[in-house]
Amino acid sequence: MRIVRGGGIVGILLGLSASLTPAREAAAQPRAPSAPPAPPAQATPPMQPDMAAASTTPVAVPDELLRVSPTGLTSDQVGARAGQTSYTARAAEENLRGAAARVDAAWAGFLPRLTATARYTRLSSFTPPSFGFGPPGTPALSIPLILNNYLLQANITVPISDYFLRVDQSYTAAIHSQDAYRYDAVAAKARAASDGKLAFYTWLRARGAIIVATQALNDQKTHLKDAQNQFAAGNANKADVLRAETSVAAAELTIERARNLSEVAEKQIRVAMHAPEDERFVPGENLEAPLPAVVGNLKQFTNEALASRYEVKSIDANAASARQQASAQRAGRYPTVSAFGDAIYANPNPRRFPATDDWFATWDVGAQIVWSPNDFVLAKALSADAETRVSALEAQRMVTRDGIEIEVVQAYQGVKEADFSIDAARRELSSAQEAHRVARELFNNGKATSTTLTDAETELTRARLDLLNGMIDARVARIRLDHALGRDTRPFAGNP
Repeated sequence: MRIVRGGGIVGILLGLSASLTPAREAAAQPRAPSAPPAPPAQATPPMQPDMAAASTTPVAVPDELLRVSPTGLTSDQVGARAGQTSYTARAAEENLRGAAARVDAAWAGFLPRLTATARYTRLSSFTPPSFGFGPPGTPALSIPLILNNYLLQANITVPISDYFLRVDQSYTAAIHSQDAYRYDAVAAKARAASDGKLAFYTWLRARGAIIVATQALNDQKTHLKDAQNQFAAGNANKADVLRAETSVAAAELTIERARNLSEVAEKQIRVAMHAPEDERFVPGENLEAPLPAVVGNLKQFTNEALASRYEVKSIDANAASARQQASAQRAGRYPTVSAFGDAIYANPNPRRFPATDDWFATWDVGAQIVWSPNDFVLAKALSADAETRVSALEAQRMVTRDGIEIEVVQAYQGVKEADFSIDAARRELSSAQEAHRVARELFNNGKATSTTLTDAETELTRARLDLLNGMIDARVARIRLDHALGRDTRPFAGNP
């Protein structure tokens, strides 16, 4: 039998695998003639695991990771900076500026259309015809040929029917569209602010996890030291010591992972606020501080959310804009009535006959009615398209309302569950600490196994994490409830 040297359970598994492989190979080969039995070999003593013993010296718990500084970072600060620096919010603001420009363009439709023309024309030369209508001997009448033509013309057109059927509707549609983009900009800032707050508490959770992991490591080191003492006294076996060694290594790996997660979480809030790399972050909130009570019932919260959420307001504004656009498109089915006027100052003036090489002014005014069957067909199709958009937006509004109602219920239940979990976690931690103390005493007195102590340590670590998560979750749940109710838009409502 070959012996493969390894560490702990891994070494044992490798040794068993190596010993079974030649046995299977030998079974597959033809049997050789039996040889005389060899003299018995001396038993090879078992080899010790190839690993260095873990240190039992406790590690300093980094309590400073959650220590509150008067100038430290708070969730409100992160949210405000995230909302103001969000690129998504900036894009929404640019859309709002574009909508404001379209309102100005729609307002210009109320103005009479003014056009001005200045033109110079050089005509080709030719011999003009002459007309002789008088008695014999009378000179023939000839039309003078003026090769250089100058024209100054001004025109005004007043779209009388469009004022009632198209212009006002288009202007109102543009205003509603601008309102929708304003709501979108506020909602984008509020969403960015809420995400920044969540990132802040994720960062605190990761920092707290480092503290809990360090406490768990110290528990495992204490367990290892107790197991070594019991093994030296003959009250425990080598497997108990090796298992404690394994738990210490696993706890060290957990700390390293928690540190990595903390770095990632810090990067997330740095990106959310677009903070420089040299800005140092320290906590400015005490997780032990009491939280404000949530006052209200589910029905009140649902009504508040439906009335306050800017997503619903944006859809309502877009639907109102689409209705006005449909009304403006329907105007194409009717004749267009307009008034016009022209002022001409030309050399020669085309209204003057015969033409003379001098400047002369004329004017004209009039009214016209224009109707085209092609416009009727086109307007019918375009208005139908706009009306379907109205119906689609109304359906989307109901979908959004349904989603908000569910979101409010989930957020409200999340607050109640998180608040309850804090009290439960405190009782759980108190019980787990006492259970761990008792289990350790029993183990040191030889009345409990190492497994019992390991289970108590696991429960203690879980209780610490449950308390940390409960305090974080209670704050996260309130952020989500404020977002569900539309309260997170208040800081940005006056400055979209």
